[in-house]
Amino acid sequence: MKDTRKTDSSRFLTPLVETFGLSPKLALVIVLGSGLLLALTIFWFFHSAPPTTFTITSGPPGSSFETNAEQYCAILARKGVTLKIIPSQGSEENLDRLNDPKSHVDVGFVEVGPPNESAGSKLMSLGSISYQPLLIFYLAAAPITLLSDLGGKRLAIGPVGSGTRSLALTLLQLNGINTNDPATLLDLDAAGAADALLKGNVDAAFLMGDSASPQIMKQLLLSPGIRLFNFTQADGYTRRIAYLNKLEIPMGSLDFGKNLPSQDLYLIGPTVEILARPGLHPALSDLLLETAHQVHGGAKLFQHRDEFPAPLEYNFPISPDAKRFYTSGKKFLYRSLPFWLASLANRVLVSFVPFIVILIPLVRAVPALYKWRVQLGINRRYRTLLALEHELERESREPMTLEKRRELIARLESVVQAVNHMKIPASFASQFYSLRENITFVRGRLAEGVSPAKPPRHKSP
Repeated sequence: MKDTRKTDSSRFLTPLVETFGLSPKLALVIVLGSGLLLALTIFWFFHSAPPTTFTITSGPPGSSFETNAEQYCAILARKGVTLKIIPSQGSEENLDRLNDPKSHVDVGFVEVGPPNESAGSKLMSLGSISYQPLLIFYLAAAPITLLSDLGGKRLAIGPVGSGTRSLALTLLQLNGINTNDPATLLDLDAAGAADALLKGNVDAAFLMGDSASPQIMKQLLLSPGIRLFNFTQADGYTRRIAYLNKLEIPMGSLDFGKNLPSQDLYLIGPTVEILARPGLHPALSDLLLETAHQVHGGAKLFQHRDEFPAPLEYNFPISPDAKRFYTSGKKFLYRSLPFWLASLANRVLVSFVPFIVILIPLVRAVPALYKWRVQLGINRRYRTLLALEHELERESREPMTLEKRRELIARLESVVQAVNHMKIPASFASQFYSLRENITFVRGRLAEGVSPAKPPRHKSP
């Protein structure tokens, strides 16, 4: 069995050895190296394929986060990509999941928050997709104008893990509530907070889209006796808290017939980002941003048309792929072909084209290098023969001494030994045998000690 394998390998390497004049070991190295390069190319072709399934952490049932995720899921499904949705309590839980490798989520919606939330994180932002206004509904006979007026009240600030709760605590602290003026803080979810407010069990409820559904907010807006807080100090809050934006609800914009609201209202709120773990495939990044444009690109109450998605950088850096998308859009192939075909074509370009680009010059260079090496060896022997003939010509004018003849013969024999050890490919056989004939011719002249007729001529191949 061993001999058979050796014979088979020899038969496989023989054409390479004979064609290029390589040693069997060097030929084997070249074959194995080419095979390894091809194997790496094939591996990269499959390894670089974008996954057809990935996971997003969204928000509570009925929240805008969940609604957005479901819209993303439907759009991506039409392109052959499956988006798995994992519900959460909101932004904080989404951020915790993204920072935890064991959670196996790839992307998530997160409200922009304090800078310390990005400390030590390697997450990348794909950009902001919308404003997220904070709505504070409260029970009062007359409007209140300052958040500090909520001191001592029963406040539903949202469940643990929600961006609503985090922002509510920040605002309450700025107004001295629970430091100078205690209040009862309740971690109720959106539905529970709305129900408690309607029943008079709480005095105010903080609601945001990451945890509350549009239906709940609309219900509270239309309920008699419940007011929406007007942030008359909105400019001050946005100056003090850099990640907040001032938002306006123009008079009558919610219901022109009932003139809701009856005056211009000002709100504050952060933007919502799509955060991703490092290593998100560029094709998926493009797909997500294209989907985000379809979902969030229209004109809405708080934004103009094509205002989102936008590369607004806050706590997390915008990913290089997202920057490229915002600058030049999707890659050419993904703009022109279906996703699966564009992915296939892109991987062929990335994997096999470099392999071919590297292999073709090598294939061309190897024969040229070996031709140069072999030709150099043949020319070196011819130079020695020419030198011998020149000396023989000089010595032929007068009798050659025995010592000189022996010296020339020794030099010729060294050429013969060198030629005998040369490894010549079959393509140089004609030049090799011509060299040997010319050696025989010079040997004859040395034996005669005279300069006879012209040597035989041989055409180069």
